[in-house]
Amino acid sequence: MKVTDFDYDLPEELIAQTPIQKRDMSRLMVLNRDKKTIEHKVFYDILDYLNPGDCLVINNTKVLPARLYGTKTTGAKVEVLLLKQLQGDIWECIVRPGNKLKPGTAVTFKDGLLKAEILDIMEGGTRKVKFMYEGIFNEILDQIGLMPLPPYIHEELKEKDRYQTIYAKYDGSAAAPTAGLHFTEELLKRIEAKGVNIARVTLHVGIGTFRPVKEENIEDHEMHSEHFYIKQEDVNKINKAKDEGKRVISVGTTSCRVLESIADENGHVAVCEDDTSIYIYPGYKFKCIDALITNFHLPKSTLLMLVSALAGREYILDAYKEAVKEKYRFFSFGDAMFIE
Repeated sequence: MKVTDFDYDLPEELIAQTPIQKRDMSRLMVLNRDKKTIEHKVFYDILDYLNPGDCLVINNTKVLPARLYGTKTTGAKVEVLLLKQLQGDIWECIVRPGNKLKPGTAVTFKDGLLKAEILDIMEGGTRKVKFMYEGIFNEILDQIGLMPLPPYIHEELKEKDRYQTIYAKYDGSAAAPTAGLHFTEELLKRIEAKGVNIARVTLHVGIGTFRPVKEENIEDHEMHSEHFYIKQEDVNKINKAKDEGKRVISVGTTSCRVLESIADENGHVAVCEDDTSIYIYPGYKFKCIDALITNFHLPKSTLLMLVSALAGREYILDAYKEAVKEKYRFFSFGDAMFIE
């Protein structure tokens, strides 16, 4: 298949620049794969589509405030974006301006609260960076770092926690698992009260999630890798749903990637910690998930290919056309879709 098979026209004004005031008041498009219907709802209506015994799988990763602004000893301003912890205080980072940050360069952040040295240039132009500080690194990041918002968001984020799910727990993501941004504490309690089990996985979302597909044939694209783990209590909930003929409903493509990476042919999962570079596009046979809550994805993206694999490319593209016509809000701070 060609990458152009997953293109669609999106007016720029439909790219949501700020989060909606109340998380669960975003719009919800409901797709029924059997009936090929499209319904327009509000996100809190998701409760009506969940059944007792279903297992809702959420990703409890936490986004690091990983965008840092500092200065070189010359006074020149630089930007550093943390991508991945390599070992201890050494991280893989994107730096700007790249041509000015050679190995040996020293950088200072926030009056010396945090210091760094560029150690090496890595494949793809990222840098190996060592950080020096007193105290606890994550607390310093919370104090001076900014949220690494996607490149299509140009507005300043006034509240850091709005690019964080309410159940975010484990630090490590360079981007939010955005399908989860629609949930409130109250909505989750109502879902549990209905008899729906909530299982948790942790997948640390990498910046590669925004990497465009540059190859003409989608099969030639090399998928980025992301680290994940799942615990026994959550494995038990997922397998119980499978054994009882209930649905496993993934909240977001990140949870989906974990489940489809570790499921056996019967859809059962086991305790696991690993990296996944699973690449899901039309033709893929899903083993574990039965339904998906997700946002609206970029044209020609691997995420659009994933939802097309689940629901069918033409049906998804028709739904996206409808979303444009109805002026849905797109991407990270946008509206949601439920594919059942």
